[in-house]
Amino acid sequence: MKLSKSFRLFAALTAFSAVSAVAQAQLKVGIDLSSTGPAAAIGITSKNAMLMWPKTIAGQDAQYLILDDGSDPGAAVRNIRKLITEDKVDVIVGPNITPAALAALDPVAEYETPMITLIGSASVVEPQEGKKVWAFKMAQTDRAMADVMTRYMANHGVKTVGFIGFADSYGDSWFNEFSKFAELRHIRIVASERFNRTDASVTGQILKLMAAKPDAVLIAGAGTPTVLPQRTLVERGFKGAIYQTHGIATPEFIKLGGKDVEGTLFPTQPVVVARTLPADHPSKKAALAFVNAYEAKYGPGTVTQFAGDAAGVYPRLQDAVARALKAGQPGTKAFRVALRSELEHAHELVVPNGVVNTSATDHVGLDQRASVMGVVKNGSFTYLSQ
Repeated sequence: MKLSKSFRLFAALTAFSAVSAVAQAQLKVGIDLSSTGPAAAIGITSKNAMLMWPKTIAGQDAQYLILDDGSDPGAAVRNIRKLITEDKVDVIVGPNITPAALAALDPVAEYETPMITLIGSASVVEPQEGKKVWAFKMAQTDRAMADVMTRYMANHGVKTVGFIGFADSYGDSWFNEFSKFAELRHIRIVASERFNRTDASVTGQILKLMAAKPDAVLIAGAGTPTVLPQRTLVERGFKGAIYQTHGIATPEFIKLGGKDVEGTLFPTQPVVVARTLPADHPSKKAALAFVNAYEAKYGPGTVTQFAGDAAGVYPRLQDAVARALKAGQPGTKAFRVALRSELEHAHELVVPNGVVNTSATDHVGLDQRASVMGVVKNGSFTYLSQ
């Protein structure tokens, strides 16, 4: 595939580690994504970004094997076991939903294969012990996003919040992290409800939230299922601010939500608001280069945070593989073990969605440079200053 000028710039900005030696063995990257099912809006854009990856990583010929789990954690585990045991991959990328990533810890630890997930929750990498030492994560943590969100709330007079989140580990993680920062900033959660990704109605939950008369409502979900509670709030006449998490940042959210999601406040990462970021943001150059390349291929307004996370996997691998090759060739346990170790040693690595500094205790490596506030304005995701 011929690379665009913008993508060549993106690769040059982010992939600073490379080797020029002739490849001795093919590097196999096993990829599990939710390209269908409720999380398809996330998985499809992640896959699109991966289809733009160069055909070599750190001088090694690379083979990308992509499977769809249908947004089903059980299918994700089966896919990952197949990729590891039959296809003999050197690293797993994905899954992109939290329940699947947690379930995938078993096979990656069993077969000592590093996994770079695309989920928001830090539960797959914290604490760094047991099976979790084999897992890494591209997206900013729920903790960091809850921090920037509650800071914005406090700065804009929010004293009480109604919470409605997914009835799964994503909703659990967000409630736990949001609660901590809400308490820190003297914001009171006056009602808490849950909903399923496949629910057709959330009227009962929304009426309970509104009865508590909160200043704002936080919807803790991801992808297009998050439109339903927001639309119900609007239809029922809620006049307070509506916040969502970083999981909403897809064109489908705006397309499906229409006028009902205008004004939505949400924490996000640089790619989503790349064009409106301050000029001095450290990831602006890399984020813009990726956005321009992605939209040149897939159309204006198509980029998502999830595409940005997926794009960032490539420089993460490029950086770590270059060093891991000193310990062994792809296809060997020595290489997989070394790759896991070297993924812990990224230093000031600029990727489209932030700057990465990993360690043995931090398998995310993103600081507040990867967390910004956004707003849906005139049908677009726009940077919002604190």
